[in-house]
Amino acid sequence: MVPEAEAQDVLDELHRLRARVPLLTGALAASTDGLIVAQDTPGIEAEGVAALTAAALGVSIRMADATGRGGFRELLIRGEKGYIATYAAGSSAVLTLLAEDRINVGRLHLEGRRAGARIGEVVDAAQDPADRPVPPRRPQQSGALPRRTTPPDPT
Repeated sequence: MVPEAEAQDVLDELHRLRARVPLLTGALAASTDGLIVAQDTPGIEAEGVAALTAAALGVSIRMADATGRGGFRELLIRGEKGYIATYAAGSSAVLTLLAEDRINVGRLHLEGRRAGARIGEVVDAAQDPADRPVPPRRPQQSGALPRRTTPPDPT
């Protein structure tokens, strides 16, 4: 999974995120298969939330694919007492945030997306190269610049 040093970096990011956004009540980083990387979720059973996040992620990925909306980026759930927001964090992790109902959802998205990107960088860099997803091949391109033609001089 993720080595201890990198898991501590992820936990530090979760603490900074909770300090920046006071209406967050919890933050959890997990692998896409539901294993906890780091969590700051007082009063919440983190293992259960990580497993449910993986299940919701699976449905979200299939829904985005079936509707032609591209790869998964985020999921927002609003309950009577607040929000649950899940953000892609690199190629193999997700960030789930729990927030009070009074939160500014725009700020939640802004901070969640930024933190997800940073956590994704840490988790992806810590992965064994054999476990990393293979990026799609880019079409071969010539290194030469296109020729510029100039019209003949009329004089």
